[in-house]
Amino acid sequence: MTSKSLHILFRSVHFASMAKSQIKDKELLLAVVAGIKAVRLKKGITQEEFYNNTGIHISRIETGRVNITLSTLKSVLSYFDVSLAKFFDEIKA
Repeated sequence: MTSKSLHILFRSVHFASMAKSQIKDKELLLAVVAGIKAVRLKKGITQEEFYNNTGIHISRIETGRVNITLSTLKSVLSYFDVSLAKFFDEIKA
């Protein structure tokens, strides 16, 4: 993903967060949560370990029930030492 693509993505998310009702792109959300779960499993980290180390309920994220914020996504990926750019390059949405 190019930096221009990331800029467009961040801009879109920023405008969505400003709206009174949050926009939810189910296909994108499912791709993101599948990507998060794949990274977690690849690193051999359980959901409980992740929660104990970060305080983030990754099980709620991985089910796709919540519309994850970019800030939370960045925190999750930082824990796994994965950049946002690399993550979005690897997921298919």
